Amino acid sequence: MFQLTPVVRNIIIINVIVFLLQSLLSSYRLTEMISLWNVNTDLFEPYQLFTYMFAHGGLMHLFFNMLSLAFTAPILENYWGQNRFLLFYLVTGIGAGVFNLGIDYFILDGQSFGYMLGASGAVYGVLMGFGMMFPNMEIMLLIPPIPIKAKYLVFVLGGMSFLLDRSGGVAHLAHLGGIVFAYIMIQIWRKQGGRGGYF
Repeated sequence: MFQLTPVVRNIIIINVIVFLLQSLLSSYRLTEMISLWNVNTDLFEPYQLFTYMFAHGGLMHLFFNMLSLAFTAPILENYWGQNRFLLFYLVTGIGAGVFNLGIDYFILDGQSFGYMLGASGAVYGVLMGFGMMFPNMEIMLLIPPIPIKAKYLVFVLGGMSFLLDRSGGVAHLAHLGGIVFAYIMIQIWRKQGGRGGYF
């Protein structure tokens, strides 16, 4: 179905395992511990900038994030290599959290959210990266079985994620943060002459 690459496959496996642990260990408040809390709460911990992107608020939240990742991320991993792709994924995910916290703290007076969780920030970063790197690559959809250019697929998957991503702990500013950090990273790589250029 999907030609999953090693890093993408491991990211998906980790997300599924964490979701199962969240379900099994709900009484131990695992979700509360690994979600990213507002800095104005007593529950905020710096490590949550990393852990929040592996937790999810529901099965559909997990499914659509991982589906978007499976469609687009292997192409980036094959092109950039495992190390660069993993760096890109982690930076856009952590960057999404930093962006959300920063906008909330400095512009929205710390009132825009209580906590957030999910891979959406990193996934939006991957979608942005995919659209920038391979805008005219054609991808075959499963349903309906028609080809679609990457630049349009990014809008479709991104729109689905935005519309279906309604779990209580997810902040949409994080999506924008993932996009912003993805754009910045690719621009830096292009200036360095690395594989951040157009395909």
